[in-house]
Amino acid sequence: MAPTSPFSLDGRLAMVTGAGSGIGRAIALGLASAGADLLLLSDRDNLGPVAEEARAAGAVVTTELLDLSDRPTRRAAAERLLDAHAVDILVNNAGLIRRAPATEFPDEDWYDVIEVNLNAAFELCRAAGRRMVARGSGKIVNVASMLSFQGGLLVPSYTASKHALAGLTRALANEWAPHGVNVNAIAPGYVATATTAALRNDPTRSAEILARIPAARWADPEDVAGSAVFLASPAADYVHGHVLAVDGGWLAR
Repeated sequence: MAPTSPFSLDGRLAMVTGAGSGIGRAIALGLASAGADLLLLSDRDNLGPVAEEARAAGAVVTTELLDLSDRPTRRAAAERLLDAHAVDILVNNAGLIRRAPATEFPDEDWYDVIEVNLNAAFELCRAAGRRMVARGSGKIVNVASMLSFQGGLLVPSYTASKHALAGLTRALANEWAPHGVNVNAIAPGYVATATTAALRNDPTRSAEILARIPAARWADPEDVAGSAVFLASPAADYVHGHVLAVDGGWLAR
């Protein structure tokens, strides 16, 4: 019998939020290619194509339309879904970003971003983690950001949420590692998605960003997927509380 790859996710079920596009879509397909079945969540009706592609790769796929900004709805949905599905891997990918100078930053843009990027992520971690701790196994991968390390420009709520998500990752790892649950995060660099369209469409800002990236290009969402597969796999069984930068060398410059 051939040895099992330490990166194999055969027999695992992964819940991925924000899975319909961008990084979430790429992570979902990466997990499926490693053998995982999928429970895909999105607040938009955009899960059909990724579900079809994942099924073609052999995954069993369930989709769920869920607005993570709606606190009562998401809490009830999390309990229902986690009761109905034995989730082995949780990927908190869904996120919002709003841009404005801090002196003019609207209250609603602050609270909306914190609600999805931090509060919803914590509640999903808590609900999944409770079950994983009881079972004695599980993997949680939070999608952080370069702005978990830096301040950025014109995005105070996003920066605050991503700093907090990195801290939450470490805090949960400290509590749950003794119970066989790995909590880690990925910090993508500048990725060509809808979230970064405003930056890529600004010739000056885009040139400034590219000048600092040793890899000399924006990342594609697929560049991030392998890190999620690693952190979700047995290869990362002794990795706890780590924030893995996938940034083309940005932080090294």
